[in-house]
Amino acid sequence: MKTVVIDYGSGNLRSVFRAFERAAKDYKISTNVTISDKPEDIAAADHIVLPGVGAFKDCYDGLKARKGVFEALHKAVQIDKKPFLGVCVGMQLLATEGIEYDGSPGLNWIKGQVKTIEPNDKQLKIPHMGWNKLAYTNQGQSHDVLNDIEIGETGLHAYFVHSYQFHCDDENECILTTDYGQKITALVAKDNIVGTQFHPEKSQALGLKFIANFLKWKP
Repeated sequence: MKTVVIDYGSGNLRSVFRAFERAAKDYKISTNVTISDKPEDIAAADHIVLPGVGAFKDCYDGLKARKGVFEALHKAVQIDKKPFLGVCVGMQLLATEGIEYDGSPGLNWIKGQVKTIEPNDKQLKIPHMGWNKLAYTNQGQSHDVLNDIEIGETGLHAYFVHSYQFHCDDENECILTTDYGQKITALVAKDNIVGTQFHPEKSQALGLKFIANFLKWKP
């Protein structure tokens, strides 16, 4: 099995790479993890990971600028239906558009907008940074990538650092939230696509189990 972490000039590539290697080792999953910006590696991958940090538009433009990557990613995920994970801004790029500065289109794979976090408690600082509990949405649906991960008041915490959040048009595509003066989208999913606002590679035991579940996932 092959797992590719896409290099487009944004994201904690080495941290993500090491976390995937660690999860594969700990959970005895046979996969070759690589970092690449080559379209042929994306085409050959069984699982695809898109990390991202920084501004939405910078990440989108960076992805478009890598020769052949945008097209290879579209074919692998939208046509061939390979399991895909977006992390942080990599998850936000799934949206229709990002409302930041002058705005930017997104991949439009999960319809919605990415907007500034506006907590009800004005004492809460932006960016939202640190450890938070996760909760299922009112729809209460789970997902295979959450197998054997306890979610809720007694569950493990996940690590966040962000100033913007994903507002899904279809509430059923928002699986998890966290609370930071308002409900914040923490995990989205649709078909063969999942995205996390939290950083699995920084979320210790919860993150490693989540990554292992993703590597085992066969949508």
